[in-house]
Amino acid sequence: MNLAILQARMTSTRLPGKVLKPLNKVEPMLLHQIRRILKSKLIDELIVATSIGIEDDEIVNLCKQNNILYYRGSLDDVLDRFYAVSLQYTPKNIIRLTGDCPLIDPKIIDKVISLHICNENDYTSNVIIPTYPDGMDVEVLTYETLIKIKKSASRPSHKEHVTLYLNENREKFKTENVTYNKDLSKIRLTVDEYEDLELIQKVYNKLQNKEDYTLEDIIILFKNEPELLNINKQFNRNEGLVKSLENEGRC
Repeated sequence: MNLAILQARMTSTRLPGKVLKPLNKVEPMLLHQIRRILKSKLIDELIVATSIGIEDDEIVNLCKQNNILYYRGSLDDVLDRFYAVSLQYTPKNIIRLTGDCPLIDPKIIDKVISLHICNENDYTSNVIIPTYPDGMDVEVLTYETLIKIKKSASRPSHKEHVTLYLNENREKFKTENVTYNKDLSKIRLTVDEYEDLELIQKVYNKLQNKEDYTLEDIIILFKNEPELLNINKQFNRNEGLVKSLENEGRC
C-alpha cells in the first residue's frame, strides 16, 4: 500500500490560514492540491494530517465536506502525526506531502514513487539535491524507515520536520534523489508568503482551463511571461527549516 500523508495546519507564522486561501475566490488552495494529488496513479490512499488545535477545525470541516480522510494529532510534533497515521494503516510506503504546494504535479509524485519501489530504497525524494521548483517536493519512505526515524529523532526540529533526522544521517539509509533535466530550484511554487500566494493565484488563473496541467505547462507559462517570476523571487528556499535550526542554535 502506498499511503500519501498530506500535512496541513492553519497556524503558519508568515501567512496564517494559507492552506485555505482561495485560488479563484472560491476553491481553497488545499482542496485544489488534494484533487491534483488524487490524480496520481500510484497512491492508494490519502490522509490529511492536521492538528488538534481549534484553528484546524476548518481543515477538518473541509475534509468532511469533501469525503477526505483526515487525522488530528500534535500541532508541533508533525513526526508523531505521521507515525500515528502509519500505525493505523501499516503501509508499505509513505508519501510525505505538505499542504502549501497547491500546484504539485501528480506525474512527479508517481516518478518518485516508481523509482523508490523499483530500487527498493528506504527513502527517495527530489529534495536531497533540489532541481525541481520549490513546491514540487515529494518524499517517499518505507514504513520501517519511518519507525526508525521515530525511535531516533530527539530534537524539536526532528519532530517538526519529519525527515530531517534521516537527511542528517543519510549513511544509515538507502536513499536516492530524483533530478529534473535542468536546475529550476530557485523558482518558488510553494506558499509561505503573501507574494507566493499572489504568484500561485496568477498561475492558477492562467492554467485552470487546461485539464491536468503539468510542470512543463507552468514552465512554458513562465517563458512566455517571465515577469511573473519577479513576484516572489526575493524569498529563499526552506526558510522554515532554517528558522527551526536557528532556534536550536544550530545556524
